[in-house]
Amino acid sequence: MRIAVVGSYGAGLTMRTPRVPGPGETLGGGVFAAGPGGKGSNQAIGAARLGARTSLLTAVGPDLYGEQARELWRTEGVDAGAVLTGRASTMVGVIMVEDGGENRIVIAEGALAELSPEHVRAFAGPIAAADLVMACNEIPAEAVSAALATAREHGTPTLLNPAPARDVPEADTALVDYLTPNLGEARLLTGLGPDAGPDELLDALRRRFPAATTVLTCGPDGAYADDGTRRLHVEAVRPPRVADTTGAGDAFNAAFAVGVCAGWDLERSVRYAAAAGAFAVTRHEVLPGLGRPADLEALLAGGAPQR
Repeated sequence: MRIAVVGSYGAGLTMRTPRVPGPGETLGGGVFAAGPGGKGSNQAIGAARLGARTSLLTAVGPDLYGEQARELWRTEGVDAGAVLTGRASTMVGVIMVEDGGENRIVIAEGALAELSPEHVRAFAGPIAAADLVMACNEIPAEAVSAALATAREHGTPTLLNPAPARDVPEADTALVDYLTPNLGEARLLTGLGPDAGPDELLDALRRRFPAATTVLTCGPDGAYADDGTRRLHVEAVRPPRVADTTGAGDAFNAAFAVGVCAGWDLERSVRYAAAAGAFAVTRHEVLPGLGRPADLEALLAGGAPQR
């Protein structure tokens, strides 16, 4: 399995706290950790741990965070030969995680803003060789468009994870083969309000993304999938505990991509992805929550994670 990822890398600065402070309030008792993040990198590593050969295009800064990123990709077996070193600093995300696992994230894009369509077109070799191209919205919209267009030129299927939420240009909607929004992202893409349920959202997404298989993630309600001929609901895989929800979506997308590349049917691919998301929330921080096959198989079999 070969997967090319056009996406983001950033350093995650995480503060675990009993609750988020109010305006002007200072709280003590936090627990701090720093580590690698970014949806593109997370998804590339997640897919690699599940057996795919992954290539990554992103941008980092000329700083310690960028050096640490390249060492991480070497360790995880991700091909990062095309990664750009930009002029600005590496992207940083500041994450606050409350007791119970809910998180709030603020991002400073830094070098990611320098990732251009020209850089994407220079990545055409790995895109053409891949079984699937993955893209996310933590990079400039023009770079996402270029990734989708380049993949179409070479006949490579595409997966767009439209996170963080922003609209997709109409010219790109026909270039998406797999779309993986959560409820908030789906509502932004369709213009529907908070009362819109999964079926209404899937109907509207089918009209906007006519060629896409859509997988709508709904947290504890599992996921709803529509491939244009059938619609199915895959129940959530229940984790034994919830430590931190950060990165659960990235784990889900990586495992779903692996299922697609393995030739599994839609239900099996979504179920595998649900197990990856469930494993992710049992760990603090993102990388420890990117599972390996034995971890996901244990959850699917009803057992405890292996680590």
